Amino acid sequence: MKLLNLNAGDWLKFARKRLKSIEDGGLAAQVILAHVLGKSREFILAHPEYVLGEDHIERLENLITRLEQGEPLAYLTGKREFYGLTFWVSPAVLIPRPETELLVERALGWLKRHPNRRSAADVGSGSGSIAATLTFHVPDLKCVAVERSWQAIQIAHQNFEQLQVSQRVFPMLGNLLDAVEGMFDLVCANLPYIPANELAQLAVSRFEPRLALDGGYDGLDWIAALIEDSKRWLAKGGLMLLEIEAGQAEKVAQLVYRNLPNAKIEVIHDLQGLPRLVWVERELS
Repeated sequence: MKLLNLNAGDWLKFARKRLKSIEDGGLAAQVILAHVLGKSREFILAHPEYVLGEDHIERLENLITRLEQGEPLAYLTGKREFYGLTFWVSPAVLIPRPETELLVERALGWLKRHPNRRSAADVGSGSGSIAATLTFHVPDLKCVAVERSWQAIQIAHQNFEQLQVSQRVFPMLGNLLDAVEGMFDLVCANLPYIPANELAQLAVSRFEPRLALDGGYDGLDWIAALIEDSKRWLAKGGLMLLEIEAGQAEKVAQLVYRNLPNAKIEVIHDLQGLPRLVWVERELS
């Protein structure tokens, strides 16, 4: 098929056929076309007669080829939807996942029930999606966003600015909460939790940053280190939410019991019924 003098409708038909072996390939084609044209998906679907220029076709060919090679759609467009908000992303940050929305949902519910608890930390912030979403929805919340990658912090800062929460989110370069003093009412952490020897076998490792994925020998290096330091910074009656890999719940709970023996611990399952989140609420006294 000669890819010249095409309109939007023709290109979408061509792209759907080419991407038929890719899950949601038709939707991905719409997103890519909207991105290249600088239009909404609704616009391109309503205007199939929209004529594509040669530069459009060249860019579309480049992006569709990269998609066929496995590159995530979010990196192709530089954007990802998360909890109803749009975030800038790049290969410097982990792409926000729908599973992490469970953490945000539980955190927001807890904050609503505790209106006097307004000091938070997002550990391993990446794109800043957790910190930004929480502060966007809780106007009086203040949040420290800690990240090891300087490149990731730059992306997060763009997201904080775009969502107009930068006055209440404080990005910090560092490991966990090692360099942070004071107590937090809420600590959220989506840390690397994939065992190092499993990482190379996973498709996610081809394009997303290893720094955000590699959890060490058993996947718990960073989670364990955070828990072991938790008594220093988690306020009495405060909440820590930890996203985990499905098989780690028992070990994480044991780590919490050793370090915060009187804490309330709950393992929360995702929509697939898998353990996804560990809820740790410290005792008041």
